[in-house]
Amino acid sequence: MTRLGLRARVTAAFAVGALLLAAVMALFSYDLTRRSLLEERERTAVRAAYYDAAVVRSGLDTGTPDVVAVLRSLDTGSSRRPLLHLRGGWYARTADVGAGSVPVELQRLVAAGQPAVQRVRVDGQPTLLVGVPLAGELGYYELTSLREVEETFQVVGLALTAVAIMVAGAGAALGWYATRHSVRPLTAVADAAERIAAGDFATRLDPTTDPDLTRLSTSFNHMVDQVVRRIERDRRFAADVSHELRSPLQTLAAAASVLTRRREHQDERTATAAGLVADEVARFQRLVDDLIQLARTEQPAHRDTVDVAGLARDACRERSLPESLVQLAEGTPARWRVDRRRFEQILLNLLDNAVRYGGGPVAVRLDMRDGIGVLDVDDDGPGVPEADREVIFDRFVRGRAAHARAGTDGTGLGLALVAQHAAAHGGHAAVVDRERGARFRVELPGAGG
Repeated sequence: MTRLGLRARVTAAFAVGALLLAAVMALFSYDLTRRSLLEERERTAVRAAYYDAAVVRSGLDTGTPDVVAVLRSLDTGSSRRPLLHLRGGWYARTADVGAGSVPVELQRLVAAGQPAVQRVRVDGQPTLLVGVPLAGELGYYELTSLREVEETFQVVGLALTAVAIMVAGAGAALGWYATRHSVRPLTAVADAAERIAAGDFATRLDPTTDPDLTRLSTSFNHMVDQVVRRIERDRRFAADVSHELRSPLQTLAAAASVLTRRREHQDERTATAAGLVADEVARFQRLVDDLIQLARTEQPAHRDTVDVAGLARDACRERSLPESLVQLAEGTPARWRVDRRRFEQILLNLLDNAVRYGGGPVAVRLDMRDGIGVLDVDDDGPGVPEADREVIFDRFVRGRAAHARAGTDGTGLGLALVAQHAAAHGGHAAVVDRERGARFRVELPGAGG
């Protein structure tokens, strides 16, 4: 039950509760009906047996009566069978009843002058046996069939079972209906949270939808406002710090460039130190540029019709890669509705990632699937382990291939920028399976217009 959803658990609880209630009521009704019918049948049978016993007693008082004729004179119908015990033996109208039909204990009670009633089974059929004492040890017995009563019990049992099942079904339907309306506010909260996670920070809940949920809606909206303010504050801080670092970095870069150009006039240790300083300053500049780009990714995407195939070829030329890497799937238009700057940054970062860690790109594929633009960049590297396929798109995270190449100068922000640019389009970036190397895939919904 704990693995089921809330709606399923509530619905199951309603169904089980309704079934238990219906079962209790059905059992109570069945037991009450059974006892009432049996008691009524027993009273009727006892009255009829006493009446028939009086008729038999009157017939026997005539001296030397014909016992069989006396028994045949009884109006017992088809449901009652008389049985008479005299000193000469047992007498009945039919051969299917006899002394064996009467329990010994009941015979003793009647012989002792006590009337007795007992439910027995004769030839497999339920029967009510009434014993009426006559003169001395003589006794009159009457067997009343309870077959019709048992059939009535079966019909009542089936009807009550059907009612219980229908009540359980009605309870499940009621539970499903109740949870559908009660969980609807939670569904609205979940939908709003998904839109906010996708980057739509303008999403809010309507506090006037349900008076009982006003506090939830207000608290949720207040939480979103606080989160948006903090994200905006962090973004501005990163952008301001990055912009403030640009000027001193440019000065350091110029100084490092001068030192690098004069390396032939320096001793070996000084030249090595100057080279390290120049490399670290260049890496620092790339880090600052990536931070500025990351701060800009928080802004919404501005879509326009762009020749993505031309952009891909330009990106390959910019990285000194052959344009033949770009492949346009059959039937895929070359022009997509995307943010030109963001799409170009996605291409460049994926190509840089393939060059640095993947042994170089082997294909850049562009495809359109149901209005979703799909960009695949394949490399010839060692691939990405399953454990790293999610975390490598986080900020300042470098995969195992990057750690294996200690000489690389990556900042750990390239793939994070790819994921942010994809999210700004309402899409996502991922690593998919490939026989050799890695395949980085970016899906951009709405690229088809």
